[in-house]
Amino acid sequence: MGRHFNFRLLFRLLGMLLVIMAFSMTIPVCVSVYYADGSQFGLLISAVLILALGLFMRNILGNGASKVLQERESYFYTAVIWIVIPLVGVLPYIFTSTITTFTDAAFESFSGFTTTGSSVLSNLDRLPEGVLVWRSTSQWVGGLGLILFVVALLHRLNEGSARLYEAEFSGTLQRRLHPRMKRNVMLMWVVYVSLTLALFILLIAGGNTFVDSFCTALSTVSTGGFMTHSDGLASFSDFSIGCITLFMFLSGINLALLFYFFTGKWRKLLCDEELRRYLMLFLSVVMLCFLGFAVGGGGFTVHNIQFSLFHVASTLSTCGFYTASPAVWPMTVSVVTFLLIFVGASAGSTGGGMKIKRLMIMSRYVRNYFISMLHPRAVMCVKVNGNVVADEYIRRVFSFVFLYLMLVAVGAFVLTLCGINISNALCMAAANMGNLGPSPVINNLGASLDYIQMLPVAKWTVMSLMLAGRLEIFAIVAILLPSYWRKR
Repeated sequence: MGRHFNFRLLFRLLGMLLVIMAFSMTIPVCVSVYYADGSQFGLLISAVLILALGLFMRNILGNGASKVLQERESYFYTAVIWIVIPLVGVLPYIFTSTITTFTDAAFESFSGFTTTGSSVLSNLDRLPEGVLVWRSTSQWVGGLGLILFVVALLHRLNEGSARLYEAEFSGTLQRRLHPRMKRNVMLMWVVYVSLTLALFILLIAGGNTFVDSFCTALSTVSTGGFMTHSDGLASFSDFSIGCITLFMFLSGINLALLFYFFTGKWRKLLCDEELRRYLMLFLSVVMLCFLGFAVGGGGFTVHNIQFSLFHVASTLSTCGFYTASPAVWPMTVSVVTFLLIFVGASAGSTGGGMKIKRLMIMSRYVRNYFISMLHPRAVMCVKVNGNVVADEYIRRVFSFVFLYLMLVAVGAFVLTLCGINISNALCMAAANMGNLGPSPVINNLGASLDYIQMLPVAKWTVMSLMLAGRLEIFAIVAILLPSYWRKR
């Protein structure tokens, strides 16, 4: 494999993404200049360096790259791209002196691009506006997927585009909106941009500043969770919180289904089993949380209803936003919402976690197994939306869930070796593996989210969990296997 590895194509793809990253820094630079926040030169230098590196990779190292892409190469490309881009993303933090150490800058960058939302920055209210915008921009860029930027721009890599697409979404049965890959990805981007723009307009109409509205819109639709104030969304109005709650909920739905919603194809929405489970789970947990807060001493108030809706939407979508919580927080609510961290959002959404569709497939397989024990001659199969799920995919689902839980356990174990107590370690590992980041449920389970105080080893462990959770494990695990590197 080594002699035939298409490194020129890898450099070309990386160069294209770096050029996109450089141009995505235009808005942060303009915001910084407008507010004269002192970070404009650092952001501009970072953009120029990233642009130069991108053009060098694309036009020199990637010059004459073959458009042939093998299936095994797609996993390597995906993993390398998702490692290199966040590492280059440390430059704006370093050059603006926002963060002084490479490890902390890498932590912030990986958290941004993987849409996790954990942060080593403690005083967000004093952060330059340009840097705030860059943090949210990195989440928005990584929200739909770095590979999808490349797929949208490629012209002569249709089969290779499909392989890259499947490598980034290796753990889900991703629904396609259009037979042609490029058209399919462009439609996904249309939905993604439309949601972001709609929320931004609503937040501006709600009386929020440009920076708060822009950053919050990008972080919400990408389910990233980076916020502009240290107290979270406590300063936002009830109208703004309501809009954010709605869009967090929408962002946890498969983008293909949202496209059907906007185009009036209601029957496809009503027939989707995962969407129905998503709605049922959301409403059930909201009711459970509301009853928990009411019985716990908060009473049957409108505030408790609003907070329950907000909190469940934030956790289930893995957005991780937080705001002022009720004075009494029952442990039952904490435990239930902690379990939601593992469940996550719908397949094909920007959310993290194990995804509802996988859990549906697992539960139906287990149900069929017990039925076959009672009726050995019965022929059973797992179906989703009336379609039979292949045995190969079922095995992949079980493998994914096993690896997911194993990585959480191993990550928590490493964190305990770094001096973090077991409850904190488990909460941190689960939250970052699920790309959830900050959440009030974690604090109420006894965990501290003061990442800045952790040892460098602990920070890199958390970053590894972020990356594995964002790439849904398989692309990372594949390239770590010795058999992957053997020549065929």
